[in-house]
Amino acid sequence: MSNPVKKVSPEVHARAMRLVLEHEGEVDTGKRAGVPPETAHRLKALEHENQKLHQMNEILPKASAYFAQAELDRPFRK
Repeated sequence: MSNPVKKVSPEVHARAMRLVLEHEGEVDTGKRAGVPPETAHRLKALEHENQKLHQMNEILPKASAYFAQAELDRPFRK
């Protein structure tokens, strides 16, 4: 199956691009609801870091218990 590409006239394309560029900064200035791009990027980075920390918090107690058990199972040396 082929995916037909819909062509638009250069005038429609130019108008669409102009509208996008005119309204691009409205979130940053508070004229439009939403999150500014810098804030969205920082939020995504913090969510990723939070996910990694949750994974570590699950792994560390298990690893600690594993090594503590290995220490108990080790034969006593004089």
